[in-house]
Amino acid sequence: MILLLRVLLFSACLVGLAAAQTTDRSPREPIPADRIVAVVNDEVITLHELRSRLDSALGQLQRQGTALPPRDVLEKQMLERLVTDKVQLQFAREIGLRVDDAQLDQAIQRIAANNKLSVAQFKAALEKDGIAFANFREEIRAEITIARLREREVDSRIFISEGEIDNYLAGASGQGGAGEEYQMAHILLRAPESASPEQIQELRAKTDQVVERLQKGENFAQLAAAYSDAPDALRGGDLGWRSLDRLPTMFAEVAVKLQVGQVSPVLRSSNGFHLIKLLGKRGGGALPAVQQTHARHILIKVNEVVSESEARHTLETLQERIKNGEKFADLARLFSQDGSAAKGGDLGWIYAGDTVPEFERAMNRLAPGELSQPVQSPFGFHLIEVLERRVQDVSSDRQRAAARQVLRERKRDEAYQDWLRQTRDRAYVELRLEER
Repeated sequence: MILLLRVLLFSACLVGLAAAQTTDRSPREPIPADRIVAVVNDEVITLHELRSRLDSALGQLQRQGTALPPRDVLEKQMLERLVTDKVQLQFAREIGLRVDDAQLDQAIQRIAANNKLSVAQFKAALEKDGIAFANFREEIRAEITIARLREREVDSRIFISEGEIDNYLAGASGQGGAGEEYQMAHILLRAPESASPEQIQELRAKTDQVVERLQKGENFAQLAAAYSDAPDALRGGDLGWRSLDRLPTMFAEVAVKLQVGQVSPVLRSSNGFHLIKLLGKRGGGALPAVQQTHARHILIKVNEVVSESEARHTLETLQERIKNGEKFADLARLFSQDGSAAKGGDLGWIYAGDTVPEFERAMNRLAPGELSQPVQSPFGFHLIEVLERRVQDVSSDRQRAAARQVLRERKRDEAYQDWLRQTRDRAYVELRLEER
């Protein structure tokens, strides 16, 4: 699955995504007056918070070599990003979704390891760059929370019918070319939910202005940073390398028609207006063989009666009992709250994409015969054991599993943008950036 937490992709040169806090301010240096620049439901965003995040984003864009839009334009973009993040974090709190300190510590350990540093060395590197470690931790907590919220509210609810799989396999998109990868950049001008015809007309006029500036030779990444409402705007709209299968259907249909460096015509979707630029193309050939995992699990659900800590403690107790010789299958029959309990928790052979992302990531890290720590997913907490693995060549089952994964990837970005737009529009937001 592609939903690897963005925080785990950080490198030492990109830690500027955290809110930068300098630690060497002179006692005599005047501190600029702070003020509220946005109200989001019952919380506020301050000018200091906005400018700290903006300075970090500017540093990132400069390291990428992206031509910078005017600072006031980027200020508005960053404020909208902060508003969107705050809306999601508020929603996560409302539904009881949180990342505890133990989970946060594990994530930071993985980030440090990815940078080939110990946690102490990584902390020292952050402090050297003027980034307070406590602030960095909270940035990572927010990133993980938003990723889990997306998995719970969007990814886990995407349904792929057998008919869709049949149609995909019967169509040209299911017959080949899956090995080709496309690097694309994207500008989205998002339409509010239930937008009026006048709002749509104004948005289209704004899109046409962007098109006109592109035709005059202005930099696509710079315009994306200045105008795009997509989450990747401050990366110049870069979507990274993806196969056609992992692109939304509308993007995939355009990608095959573009030459490298070419920009698409204006595209219309329920989210608003899109512009796509093809940055590169590579690869080609057959799909690789698919790995299957034979696994079993014990699920303890979290609800009004059972808290997260109680569910985790129950599984930790069962884990000790298994290590002391009790049979996994017997305990699964007694305690698991999943339909697989009657089979001793046996889930059979699992393809990529058959389970929710958090379960799949934890399962993929296990060796055959290895037992996981308690793993949280939208369904509760799991204790997972991998029994065996195998690699399947092309078969009917494999084709259908691969097609299901393709269709899921295509739907997930569109579904997330729809959900994000609806959630943002339901919130009370008052912008005060223009007030001086």
